[in-house]
Order: sequence, then structure tokens, then C-alpha cells
Amino acid sequence: MDSLLTPSSSPSQHSTSTAGDFFSLLKPRVMSLVVFSGFAGYWVAPDRDSLHPLLAVIGILALALGAGASGAFNMWYDRDIDQIMNRTKKRAIPMGKITPDDALGFAIFTTILAVLMMALATNLMAAGILAFASFFYVVVYTIFLKRRTPQNIVIGGAAGALPPMVGWAMVTGDIAIESLLLFLIIFMWTPPHFWALALFANEDYKQANIPMMPVTKGPKYTKWQILAYTVFLLPITLIPGLIGMVNWLYLLISCALGTLFIVSAIRVLRTDDLKPAKQMFGYSIFYLFALFLTLMLCHN
Repeated sequence: MDSLLTPSSSPSQHSTSTAGDFFSLLKPRVMSLVVFSGFAGYWVAPDRDSLHPLLAVIGILALALGAGASGAFNMWYDRDIDQIMNRTKKRAIPMGKITPDDALGFAIFTTILAVLMMALATNLMAAGILAFASFFYVVVYTIFLKRRTPQNIVIGGAAGALPPMVGWAMVTGDIAIESLLLFLIIFMWTPPHFWALALFANEDYKQANIPMMPVTKGPKYTKWQILAYTVFLLPITLIPGLIGMVNWLYLLISCALGTLFIVSAIRVLRTDDLKPAKQMFGYSIFYLFALFLTLMLCHN
């Protein structure tokens, strides 16, 4: 099982795994953003009170587990390159804290548990979207796209954009224009977010032979792409206000947040220094949290 889908790797001597080691496989920092965006989808869904609060909590927990399991699959498959990259070499599998087979078993079990929990607590539509998001991230992005094309993040970002649709479907049992709009916002946000990271982690990606945009097209081209996506993202984030999902205050705040995102992209474009790219990466996380928080607070 260890060598079915990826080149063999030789992590350091295995030691007794702890609960904390397995928890780290879930990528808790990434999971927190997924859970928050999923909760936002649930919060702005019509008649959210129709879903019992306890069932809603179970649904959000299922979303967290599903997202974490996808991260565990990713760490299992990428264990060979994680040993090479400075940013990832201290993860549990490269450090020998968890064996690859244990990580894979944990990921499979957690994925099945998450989808079943979602189906039983909410509905089959929400469970189906969650299962599709996991499949897309693991199979389409991690296995087929990440090591083959600089468009890996553009296409693969669809998986990370699905949580608001899961949250919406938890309540409504359907897919609507509003939930698709939330998907589109995250889908357009993902490339500049990850390309900012790729700029200051460029040497890592080169060493691991991962065709991220700065590796294949160069930093300058990547910076122009980052700026283009941030510019296109701004009007998309205004649509919720134009279709009556939110009040006028959201329009003002989202416009301010988006303008700062564009300014950060311009700063990245105008210099060869890596510091603005690091700052933009950090701001991009704050931006999405702030935007979706505003969406919830200003929801009509």
C-alpha cells in the first residue's frame, strides 16, 4: 500500500505516534479557514433555524473532519517531497512520527466518518458536496495536477472553494446562486493567496520539482497574474450587495478590503524583495476571514 501511488520514501525511525501527531495531519490551521467559510455558508442560508443547532454543530464538525482528512491524504501522498522542502520537512510523516500506512488509514477512516456524519445529521446533498470536495482535492489536485501543471492551484482551488456550498446545503439541501457566488469568491481568491506563498517559497518548489507558477513562468509573470486575479476578485465580492444578500455596509467594507488586496499585489509587483509577498500572503488570510465575517454580520 505504501508505494501504490507515489515514489517510495524513507522517513526517519518510527516512534510511538501521539494524538497530537495525528491531529497535525488534519492541517488545523488550514482547516480553520475551511470551517469558517463553511459556517458562513450555513449562516447566510435562508431559514437556517430549520436545522437544529445540535445537528448544525455536527455538520460543521463533519466539514472540519472532511477537510482535515483531505489534508492527511495530501501529506501521505506528498511525503517524498515534504522531506525535501524546508516548509514541510518537519511534518509528522517526514519526521517519522507517523508511518505512511497509518496516515493513509487515518485519512480513509476520517473521510468516511465525515461524510456519514454529514449525511445523517443534515442531508445527502451536503454529504455529496463534501465527498466531492474531498475527491477533487485528493485525486484531481494532489495526485493529478500538483506535480504536472502550473495551473494546479487555479483548477485545484475549486476544492477549497466548496465549503460554503456545503454549509448552505446543510440547511437548504440544494445548490443556489448565492452559494455558487460564495464558491466563486474563494475560487478567485485562491490563486493570488497561494502564488504569494509560492513566490517566497520558490526555492523549495524548485528543489521538489513542483511546477508552481514562479518556477515555470518566473516571478514577474506570476506577479502580474496575482494582480489580475485581485482586480477581478473585487467586483465579484460586490455582487452579494447588488443582489440583496447583504446591506450597504458590506459593500463599503468589501470594497475597502479588496482595494487593500490590490494595493498589496501592486507592492509585490514593484519589487524583487520577498517581504511584500510574505505580507500579502498573511493579508490574504485576514482578507478572507474579514470578508466572510462581514458577509455574515451584514446579511439581510
